[in-house]
Amino acid sequence: MSAVAAPAAPLTGWGRTAPTAAARLLRPRSYEEAAEVVRGCAEHGARGGIARGLGRAYGDAAQNAGGTVLDMTALDRIRTIDAVRGEVVCEAGVSLHRLMEVLLPLGWFVPVTPGTRQVTVGGAIGADIHGKNHHVSGSFTRHVRSLELLTADGAIRALDPGTDLFRATAGGMGLTGVVLSATLALLPVETSLMSVDTERASDLDDLMARLAATDHRYRYSVAWIDLLARGAATGRSVLTRGDHAPLDALVRGRGGQHGSPLAFRPGRLPPAPRRIPQRLLSRTTVGLFNELWYRRAPRLRIGELQPIPAFFHPLDGLPHWNRIYGRGGFVQYQFVVGHGQEEALRAIVRRIARRRCPSFLAVLKRFGEADPGWLSFPMAGWTLALDIPAHLPGLGGFLDELDEVVAGAGGRVYLAKDARLRPELLAAMYPRLPDFRALRRSLDPRGVFTSDLARRLSL
Repeated sequence: MSAVAAPAAPLTGWGRTAPTAAARLLRPRSYEEAAEVVRGCAEHGARGGIARGLGRAYGDAAQNAGGTVLDMTALDRIRTIDAVRGEVVCEAGVSLHRLMEVLLPLGWFVPVTPGTRQVTVGGAIGADIHGKNHHVSGSFTRHVRSLELLTADGAIRALDPGTDLFRATAGGMGLTGVVLSATLALLPVETSLMSVDTERASDLDDLMARLAATDHRYRYSVAWIDLLARGAATGRSVLTRGDHAPLDALVRGRGGQHGSPLAFRPGRLPPAPRRIPQRLLSRTTVGLFNELWYRRAPRLRIGELQPIPAFFHPLDGLPHWNRIYGRGGFVQYQFVVGHGQEEALRAIVRRIARRRCPSFLAVLKRFGEADPGWLSFPMAGWTLALDIPAHLPGLGGFLDELDEVVAGAGGRVYLAKDARLRPELLAAMYPRLPDFRALRRSLDPRGVFTSDLARRLSL
């Protein structure tokens, strides 16, 4: 039996920029089929292959123009759950959404989740995703107890944390091989609700002071930031922090919920329209949205009970929300700079405000200690992520300027969201890049695993 072939159609990241078409799009349904596809990649010239999950990398990490793309979503079995120890063994195509559906009723939650639960476990490892709890829990692969990796020679290797191949695979964007399965450590919870504190910050310095002083009190912390505000209001924000609500909070709280306290009920809205007039994403309209969003937020609200989907994944309730940026798509730009480099963050926020970038999805967080992956993105410091319509005139040159500030401050951009970084800046941002490249040459001398991202950045 061979992997199912799908019509070769253009693929994009979630930002819907830079579409390219694979020569072969194959969907293996077993380890044997996946190994057969990988062995076949070596026979299709220099274009190789790359694994793809649910397509939520924003840039070109899961595209392979003229080569092979392995759609891993059919390998989606949850093998075992240890409800006593809090561990799950699952295949790489299982989504975080599916894990929540299965695990929450048992009193367990995924250890790390980004802003969407429509991410596969394999993708979470390849991008070494982070969430609102990085300052406490680190990135996703810190909670991976072991994994199975299909390498370029068609062999399946069991990897444990602490080994070089594990560290290269964590955040390695799928370029060391195809993740087939993983054993994950889970987080115990008593309810499927969050206890949430919300407050306003008047400007960027006010926000940073609040985060630095009180982040240690919360497992989860994030701030929406108004990047169109200028002058004394530059960087004004709405800070949202919380933790999993204990069972007795359902009795004390105002909201509560019917049925099981561990019920998982993700809401859903109608899909976003396929076409949005670009005038709706102008500086004026986004500025009005930002003004309303800031003003409607409470100056201080303590202990509000929110469902898990509302706190972690509000945009998942709007299918295809990436269409709101129009046919040209959008760029998500995310960078991190270390503690002691706050002036670089301030300078970038001021530049974005002066440039009047119409971004209404912008968030600031604090990261904890750096993660062990050689190409893992987080490092101790401050990270800012923002969406910008791709049609904005002069956007490429403007982001190049920001890259220079980030690199000069010893920071880095997030490869899982990148679609345009200049390769000459990569080594300054990722000091373990030489080790990663050397291991790839040794493990995969024929370049079986590659992607548009890998070619663009010479990974």
